[in-house]
Amino acid sequence: MITPGQSPGVSTWLGDRSMKVRPEPSVSPQDCGAGASGAVIPWNVAAAKSIAAVVPLSETERVDLFQARGRVLCLEASAVLPSPPFDMSAMDGYGVRLQSLRGPAPWRIRIQGRIAAGDAPVSTGDGAWRVLTGARMPDELDAVVMQEHCEVDGDHIILRELPALGRHIRKAGEDVKIGDILLKSGVALTSRMLGLLAGQGSSQIDVIRKVRIGLVSTGSELVEPGMPRADHQIFNTNRVMLRTALDAYPWVETVDFGIVTDDRRLIATTLREAAQHCDALITTGGVSAGDADHIAGAIFDEGGSFDLMKVAMRPGKPLKVGKLNGSLFFGLPGNPNAALVTFRMIALPALRRLAGLKEVDPTWQPATADFDYDKPLGRTEFVPVSFSTAPNGQAGLVKMLGRGSTASLRSLADADGIALLTPQTSRIKNGDTILYEPIFD
Repeated sequence: MITPGQSPGVSTWLGDRSMKVRPEPSVSPQDCGAGASGAVIPWNVAAAKSIAAVVPLSETERVDLFQARGRVLCLEASAVLPSPPFDMSAMDGYGVRLQSLRGPAPWRIRIQGRIAAGDAPVSTGDGAWRVLTGARMPDELDAVVMQEHCEVDGDHIILRELPALGRHIRKAGEDVKIGDILLKSGVALTSRMLGLLAGQGSSQIDVIRKVRIGLVSTGSELVEPGMPRADHQIFNTNRVMLRTALDAYPWVETVDFGIVTDDRRLIATTLREAAQHCDALITTGGVSAGDADHIAGAIFDEGGSFDLMKVAMRPGKPLKVGKLNGSLFFGLPGNPNAALVTFRMIALPALRRLAGLKEVDPTWQPATADFDYDKPLGRTEFVPVSFSTAPNGQAGLVKMLGRGSTASLRSLADADGIALLTPQTSRIKNGDTILYEPIFD
């Protein structure tokens, strides 16, 4: 368990995702079934291996800032202009030259004119100038007195206190200096970052091209929503869930290959075609050890290989990760809960790395368990949870949903996040501190 006050990700069993993973031989066909004798890999090792196998994309493209939100910056961005670009008034008030305030207070100063934001710079000597917020300050004026602190008497102002040098003036470059590093490569551009770039006069930015991800649903029992369904069939939920999840990432271009029936030759043909056009492939279903589970065989038929095939996690043990003709391959289980968990915990970090992102891991947050649960030692469990605010400023409360069923759609729909139950723990008690990853989509 994570002790109260411990930062997310500190627990040693989580490991360092940037660690060097020792190369291992590719998995053989005999090891790929869920019930085969091949090694079961701990979840954190499997995630690290999946990430380590990725070579990030290097191709770039130039896009308008208006289309760049969420795209991955390919090069470090440095400032070519100071910000602000000139000394400007931070308040509506009156600009004065302190050297001209001679003798004891109060001072009566003639108003020489008015300068608003966007007005051309003026040259001035002694006297006061009415300046508005954002106005470029004349070089001779070195302080701004707020209008509330001035007495206006006709064409003069009366000051009773001496303002500090530079008061209410934003100096050129106080926010950004020329040469400052504004953004590092490998970040997903936010609207705020794009505003920063726009302040440098940029209208376009170079980003890494989108990752093309092929999505394939397998299963003779599947039928698309909106189509007639026989009594022995179920609607295809994973395709909608995963495709819309991928659509939330602006650095992804999804290529949807629809449903393929449980036919090894047809699956192999579809995967071969998908690999020719995509950087990564995601399939759902057909990864276990049943007679109709053909994913592993189809991959081997097409000359592909696997880096891992069984993970000590629930749900998602019969996960397949490998390569097919240069494309990354993720074979996810068919049950919706298992498909979502393996997508988020194994596939998504690797896809982030493929897209060129530097931050790839799930964002774990501490929370207080509002449930009791017994689990086997030695495996990591991921369970859907709801979140509520805890009293007294303590970590929020998470309640387990669906009792861990791998096929529960209702628990996924109701969930605010996914909780991580560590392999060293056999019992989670109400009040224990655990980690969870919020889901915002």
